[in-house]
Amino acid sequence: MTDLSDIHSVADVPRVQAAIRPNAEAIWFEGRTTTFAELDRASNRCAQALLAQGLKPGDRVGVLAKNIDDFFVLWFGAVKARVTLAPVNWRLAPPEVAFILRDAGAKLLVVGQDFAGVVDMIISDLPDVRGLVQFEPGHPRWPAFRDWISQHPAEDPNLAPRPDDDVIQLYTSGTTGLPKGVQLTQANFMALFALALEAGWARYEPEKTNLVVMPLFHVAGTNCGLLALLQGVRNILTREVNPVEILARLQDQRVNYAFLAPTIINMLLLTPGVEEADFSHLERVFYGASPISETVLRQAQARFGSDFTQLYGLTETIGGATYLPPEDHAPERDKLRSAGKPWPGFEVQVITPEGKVAAPGEVGEVKIRAKGVMKGYWNRPDATVEAICSQGWFSSGDAGYFDEEGYLYIHDRVKDMIVSGGENVYPAEVENALFSHPAVADAAVIGVPDEKWGEAVKGIVVFKPGQAVSAEELIAHCRERIAGFKTPKSIDVVEVLPRNPSGKVLRRELRKPYWEGRERMVG
Repeated sequence: MTDLSDIHSVADVPRVQAAIRPNAEAIWFEGRTTTFAELDRASNRCAQALLAQGLKPGDRVGVLAKNIDDFFVLWFGAVKARVTLAPVNWRLAPPEVAFILRDAGAKLLVVGQDFAGVVDMIISDLPDVRGLVQFEPGHPRWPAFRDWISQHPAEDPNLAPRPDDDVIQLYTSGTTGLPKGVQLTQANFMALFALALEAGWARYEPEKTNLVVMPLFHVAGTNCGLLALLQGVRNILTREVNPVEILARLQDQRVNYAFLAPTIINMLLLTPGVEEADFSHLERVFYGASPISETVLRQAQARFGSDFTQLYGLTETIGGATYLPPEDHAPERDKLRSAGKPWPGFEVQVITPEGKVAAPGEVGEVKIRAKGVMKGYWNRPDATVEAICSQGWFSSGDAGYFDEEGYLYIHDRVKDMIVSGGENVYPAEVENALFSHPAVADAAVIGVPDEKWGEAVKGIVVFKPGQAVSAEELIAHCRERIAGFKTPKSIDVVEVLPRNPSGKVLRRELRKPYWEGRERMVG
């Protein structure tokens, strides 16, 4: 097990590993390698560059880029300078990007070459930005990142960190309003390190290989890469989610550990060549960030042949809450639809609408208390108070229940619940039934207006290539597996479902045409 006695801050990760294994690979990205010693020295130069730019503790550095190895150089450099990284979802429209950068008050913006044009469009709306750097060389006006940091000494500034220093500010997806900046601190990350290792799921063997495909503006991407580097593990980065590339990297880089969102797992299972792929080195697959169907999970277990661990948490809880270990994935355990039990150090409750602790089997809102819970929402004191009560419980907005053995089951977001004829229907239950049909590649369920029942359950499916069945057959298939009031009353077929970067279906987009001009009973 990794000894954390020398790790007192996130900045110590490259320092300690550079001392232990200076010449071991820390990061591989598109054929370019970075050793732990190089990562430590480069992050020192970056820290000096940030300080020379005039940035002060607590200032924000915006990042608009796809995954790249130098993200970690920048991040560790920022932590060493006591500056906070604020990565932005690069899939957002330019006005949305501008909103987040203004909200963060970013003083410096580091950009991937794909987004230089976006920055030119919005720079006049970013009054706080006083410096621009591009990760890749070639911009006519902005310095390349490695050229920019190379002008500064590789001397560690050795600024003393404080537990409440913001290490990173990750923005919520904004599916229920404007994005909010989640402040994750040194204390939050120290808790993550200790509790993840104590729980056991994040114990890696040094110098083995970890795959990072989740975007680095998302807590799953940052945690996946950071926990590996913490333990001297080699990280393989992909620029974005490309199932053909992921399939290749799993094999040619002999990957041992990987975090894959359920939608990525499903994509891989449908990728040509997956049946002949060699996954013999793959030891553990972690999944989470959105629901997974039992059918897809069983297929993945059979194809990958590795252990599987489910992780449930939110950005606001630094990704932590519960985990379902490999032994609970065995068929005889019948726990596949569970999110598992709380991590050590995490308290999890289900609270009914009446404010009482729910009995086993009783659905309510999931609430979480731990040292990993965020400091708050950046410049949103009212939203922070609304989310975290005076006793420290964070309101997740997720609906779920505990079984008699203390395993947590997550239905959906509370606001995604469908109320049909007074009965509560959670989309994940219905989607699980749809996914179990062999012709269905992807599925989502929403509530649509119904004069008699208030809301009716509608299924929206994507068929596998060359396969299609009637709506009547799918409805009958579901009726055999779930209660009648949960069974879809109608089915739509689409080519692709809208999802956010973590793989969650954007049900609000799917609902919009049906509820135009009408008030939905559930938000």
